[in-house]
Amino acid sequence: MAKKQTAGQEQLGEFAPQFAHLNDDVLFGEVWDKEDELSAHDRSLVTIAALIAMGNTEQLATHLKIGKTNGITQEEIVAEITHLAFYVGWPKAWSAFNRAKEIWQ
Repeated sequence: MAKKQTAGQEQLGEFAPQFAHLNDDVLFGEVWDKEDELSAHDRSLVTIAALIAMGNTEQLATHLKIGKTNGITQEEIVAEITHLAFYVGWPKAWSAFNRAKEIWQ
């Protein structure tokens, strides 16, 4: 990721400093920065799929925005969610489409 992630520090830094560090510096720093292994675009597709599969809609909106920034097109997100609907459930796909529609419109 090009932009330094600070959400962990901003939202949980005082309450859970180790978790904030792991979120900002390890997950979004070390892991997401390994673009020679997996592009940010592809990492976003994988992350979005995992969040939809688990029904984690609270985190989904943020990762849809990150995915759009990482180059995921409306056509790609529609195809991904439609494909996932058959594997993870129709209601989860509906919820994901509602979030995606807000971001891509």
